[in-house]
Amino acid sequence: MIQIEIDNGSGFCFGVTTAIQKAEEELRKGTPLYCLGDIVHNGKECDRLKELGLITINHEEFKQLHGVKVLLRAHGEPPETYETARKNEIEIIDATCPVVLRLQKRIKQEYDLKEETDKQIVIFGKAGHAEVLGLVGQTEGKAIVIESLKAAEQLDFSKDIRLYSQTTKSLDEFWQIVEYIKEHISPTASFEYYDTICRQVANRMPNIRAFATSHDLIFFVSGKKSSNGKILFNECRQVNPNSHMIEDAREIDFTLLHGVQSIGICGATSTPKWLMEACKTAIQNALEE
Repeated sequence: MIQIEIDNGSGFCFGVTTAIQKAEEELRKGTPLYCLGDIVHNGKECDRLKELGLITINHEEFKQLHGVKVLLRAHGEPPETYETARKNEIEIIDATCPVVLRLQKRIKQEYDLKEETDKQIVIFGKAGHAEVLGLVGQTEGKAIVIESLKAAEQLDFSKDIRLYSQTTKSLDEFWQIVEYIKEHISPTASFEYYDTICRQVANRMPNIRAFATSHDLIFFVSGKKSSNGKILFNECRQVNPNSHMIEDAREIDFTLLHGVQSIGICGATSTPKWLMEACKTAIQNALEE
């Protein structure tokens, strides 16, 4: 009998859960609710909320709205979004993750410090990611975004550096960047770094590695847009080469089931539990045929 297990540690993080709960609560009131960007980087969950009435818009469409309710997702927004809402009398339902909100405030405080020396505010994150745009917005667009250790090599080491991280980045990679800057910073410049990675996300890496090694075959369920999904899937694949990323049950290659004794199903912080359950059911049905 083939064992099929869903990873208990996978699924929505606190911030995403809260955002979706707020959306559902507002939608039950029956008034139109807009969401600025995909509420979560998972197409299936976005489709489910669309059926409940959630209207997803981009920033250009947001600027055209007046007198409506708009939900801000867990990723957070730059200050200009709130200014537009104020001007256009838009009611904001703010679902920014508390971890992201604290990080935004720390970066803004750093930026507002008026110092005599030039200072580089550096964010380790994915350029263009919703959360990173919100963080860069705290510095009037002046923060430097680096996506990798390689990109850190291009910093000006003769100037002061203040390093922060997108909340969902790899903890190991962050510390590699810290060590590199320490080694190369000029004796006349100062370097301060802040580990701002969400522990709920960071702790999933060792947990998901342990889960992946305990099964013959892994199906990692995630939306293609999920930055966190790509990181966690790579963790799975490093310890278990027989790991496969799928968006939903329709993408399962059932020929992979032959000759395995245990199957693990896991996912990103943006993957709903119901989607992983649907994949488990599809596998069970295929095995019974």
